[in-house]
Amino acid sequence: MIDARKSPGRSPGRPAKSRVDQRERLLDVAIALFGKQGIAATPLSAIARRARVTPAMLHYYFGNRERLLDALVDERIVPLMATLQGDLDAAALAPRERILAFVRDLFALLAANPWLPTLWLREVLSEGGLLRERLLAHIGARIAPRLSGTIAAAQAEGALNPALDPRLVVVSLIGLTLFPLAARPLWTRLLDAGDIGPDDLARHTLTLLEHGLGASR
Repeated sequence: MIDARKSPGRSPGRPAKSRVDQRERLLDVAIALFGKQGIAATPLSAIARRARVTPAMLHYYFGNRERLLDALVDERIVPLMATLQGDLDAAALAPRERILAFVRDLFALLAANPWLPTLWLREVLSEGGLLRERLLAHIGARIAPRLSGTIAAAQAEGALNPALDPRLVVVSLIGLTLFPLAARPLWTRLLDAGDIGPDDLARHTLTLLEHGLGASR
């Protein structure tokens, strides 16, 4: 017989909220350290110290560094990229508009997650980066071909400059979005441009694209 005076237990298999919160906090700390000093230079013990937990607790939630990196990609980066994939799959938009929506949403995503540009430069674009293969498998194969194909479709409709190579436009978009935000502390000092924020960068980049991608007259 069930004692009605006792509080009902949580559903089997469903983690307690405090455990979920703790796990999310540990992942936040790991991401901050990875972005600041690189994954290879960040042992699990450093994450535990910054989070003020024991190494055993970090091991309890993630096991080892490889599983922690899997969690970072699967739970943080891949969901962020789903919006960008949705832009490129939006059948209701013309190909050119899909590209511009992609860029707008990419800037919004990067501005809301300032750890991502530096982490991407360190661990994906840099040779030996420890997230490169994971993200090539999870994200690169989904987004890069779609973006290149969308650019080609817009060219076929006469909406984009036919002289551009769609593959190189993808490369250019990386340079116009990730690099400025990752290097912002440097160029804002060099150019006395502390007043320029992510929204300004987005408008600037979209203006460049509107003219650079424009169909020839």
